[in-house]
Amino acid sequence: MRHTVIRLISAHLRLDEGELTSWRGLNLDFTGAVFDGGDFLDVTFSGGRVSFDRATFCGSVSFAGATFSGGAVTFYGASFSRGRVHFSEAAFSGGNVSFDRATFSGGQVFFAEVSVSSGRLAFEEATFSGGELYFNASTFSGGNVSFFGANFDSGKVEFGSATFSGAEVNFMWATFSGGRVSFRNATYSGGLVDLVGVEVNAAPPLFDSWPEGLPPESLHLPGK
Repeated sequence: MRHTVIRLISAHLRLDEGELTSWRGLNLDFTGAVFDGGDFLDVTFSGGRVSFDRATFCGSVSFAGATFSGGAVTFYGASFSRGRVHFSEAAFSGGNVSFDRATFSGGQVFFAEVSVSSGRLAFEEATFSGGELYFNASTFSGGNVSFFGANFDSGKVEFGSATFSGAEVNFMWATFSGGRVSFRNATYSGGLVDLVGVEVNAAPPLFDSWPEGLPPESLHLPGK
């Protein structure tokens, strides 16, 4: 029954805004819901407020190809404990998408090949205590991405082959006490990737070796 409801909501969110049965821009409340499966593939969040606050994701759930172009979509305090959640190839082009204080304790969450061109995508004070989070081959050309105060104590977070060309990506006051965070093969041509104030109590984030040992001007490392 739960999966049927999700399919129905997703179908209405895929309809163009001008269609009578389109639900784009409406407020939707999934607060505290349990997602052990479900498909939000290619939906559009263009306005209103959609709450996944304190929801539990413990199965295979897909937001792949979704468009976040306005309004607020919040995953405040949500728990990602096992299974796979896909945001792959999603487009963040406006609005506020927040995973603040979410807990990633198991499973895999994929943001591979997403594009962030405007708006805000935030993981502030999130806890990464296991599981895997992938931003591989993603493009950050505008807007703001914030990991302010996040705690990385195990698991894996990867930005491999990501392109940073205009967005502000902020890790200020994050704590790295375990696990692995990698920026291998990423390119920096503009914007700002800011790790100033990061507290490192274990292996630091992994970066490439640069000519003469100098990082790109748009990459601000701890102690620099």
